[in-house]
Amino acid sequence: MATLISAHLISKTFATKTLFQNISFAIDESEHIGLIGPNGAGKSTLLSLIAREQAPDSGKLSFSNGLRLGYLKQKPTFEGDDTIYMALMSACDDPYDSENIALAYELIARFKLDQFPDAEHKLTSELSGGWQKKLALARELMKRPTLLLLDEPTNHLDLESILWLEDYMNKEKRIAFLTVTHDRRFLQNTSSAIFDLDPRLPNGILRTNGAYADHLDSKMQLLQGLKRLEEKRRNTMQIEKDWLSRGPQARLTKQKARIDRAHDIIEEVSDLENKNRANKLNLDFGKTDSSPKKLIAAENIKKSYGDRVLFQNFNAMISPGHRYGLIGTNGCGKSTLLKCLIGKAQVDSGIAFLNEDISVCYFEQGKDSLNPDVSVIKTICPEGDYVHLQGLPVFAKSYLSRFYFRSEQHDMPVGKLSGGEQSRLILAKLMLQSSHVLILDEPTNDLDVETLDALSDTLSDYRGAIIIVSHDRYFMDQNCNVIWSFGDADGHIQKFADTFQWEEWHQQNKLIKPNAKQAAKAEVAKAAPKVKLSNKEKFELDNMEKNIADEESLLASLQKDLTNASPSDYSKLSDLTAKISQSESKLEKLFARWSELTQKTT
Repeated sequence: MATLISAHLISKTFATKTLFQNISFAIDESEHIGLIGPNGAGKSTLLSLIAREQAPDSGKLSFSNGLRLGYLKQKPTFEGDDTIYMALMSACDDPYDSENIALAYELIARFKLDQFPDAEHKLTSELSGGWQKKLALARELMKRPTLLLLDEPTNHLDLESILWLEDYMNKEKRIAFLTVTHDRRFLQNTSSAIFDLDPRLPNGILRTNGAYADHLDSKMQLLQGLKRLEEKRRNTMQIEKDWLSRGPQARLTKQKARIDRAHDIIEEVSDLENKNRANKLNLDFGKTDSSPKKLIAAENIKKSYGDRVLFQNFNAMISPGHRYGLIGTNGCGKSTLLKCLIGKAQVDSGIAFLNEDISVCYFEQGKDSLNPDVSVIKTICPEGDYVHLQGLPVFAKSYLSRFYFRSEQHDMPVGKLSGGEQSRLILAKLMLQSSHVLILDEPTNDLDVETLDALSDTLSDYRGAIIIVSHDRYFMDQNCNVIWSFGDADGHIQKFADTFQWEEWHQQNKLIKPNAKQAAKAEVAKAAPKVKLSNKEKFELDNMEKNIADEESLLASLQKDLTNASPSDYSKLSDLTAKISQSESKLEKLFARWSELTQKTT
């Protein structure tokens, strides 16, 4: 297998901070590698070095002669007047080449970019963040890459798009992938090797062959080994320190080499202590002294946008301790539902109740609460030098250090922070507010695994109710015991026990399209030779519509039972899901048979 890129002892420093030092690795053709590491370890910088946008401070990066590189950045950009077609052709050397034109239209179809009314002529500025991400990926594929760099590719994608991307990567055997992501389920499903960029590791980077779960085992064993080495060196250091403290007379009887060795061991122990020290974000959303049982309630609420029903017949009772996850395609109405529940938007019908005696903390996806021109410290402490945390004054600069903000960042404009740092700053602001309900809209974007784990630990101790909107399946299953899913064509929100159950439903139990009959009739309209029905077929056709109507009624009843089922009754949920799958399969066969029989009569 040919090597595409090799790195030998490369280092990179940003300002006064060393990101990584003397790391070495190689990427072979067709490999699917996940690149992980804590925030600030230099993952995006490493991608930039491989893309030759920057150069390492020292060491050597070697590239194969046949390397063709694609680079999907976290936030893709397009020219303001670009259309879908223009954006794709911008990646080509010759936009008039027939092969490039053919590839562009192939990618437009493969990525379903032709579903828009304007198709290839639609402006990129009119696309949602998720569609822009898909278009940006298609643009990189126009380069026919042998290595594709993906920087947080799941950010701004809905779950259906993430499943699509997983499927695409797993089927693509001609391209090597190097993917930076915090999405652990995505890593597990798409990576056959892991690069862990972590300054705590002996060589600064650890390669593990196998899936992400295999890597976790390998890294745990390595860190445990380092911890045992630290203890062993600490014991040796204590012996040497005791000897050194016996005074000049004792040291005269020993070789100078032992004195030097003692100092070396002391330095080695100090270095091991720094490597083994596990930094953990100190989060605490506080505790409310008393909380009403009924925080938020919805009774048969409905909301439409023009002729489109976003959701209807939705019922919920949200009390302290409840944990809900909300999933659905981009633009399906998730944010609208949240706004209706907390009184920021009106429902078309039904009753949305928000207890007036409670407070709600809202982590918004777009980070709109942050003013990019205001300094970090003024964002959390507009006046004075102290913030009030759970009723106690805390020095603002000390408070910021809990969220890993260095002193030189305190007066920095918020707009110059990374996405992960901005997310940590929003968490810092939320912790200064007491609340009965936490709403987290895409909190996992830009946060590393360590921060996500700290956030999960904090949420488990939170006494109020939590509603989370996220595409990160691992995070949702850690923190939610009920999943609300948009996806019903009629606007009914389905309930699931976890994302595994939702994924099974999505893959195998897709709902019958509301226009299934119209589609069947359209098939009938196609020209076909007239064939006389047998008596048995005539009897079957006469009863077909009744059979379809009965099956549709049964399906609706099963879906209603699934919606009303207890989330903790996994057995019943599984049984209902299986029955819905059987009913949907039967309906598909009935429609197909109806179409077949009707064609014979035309």
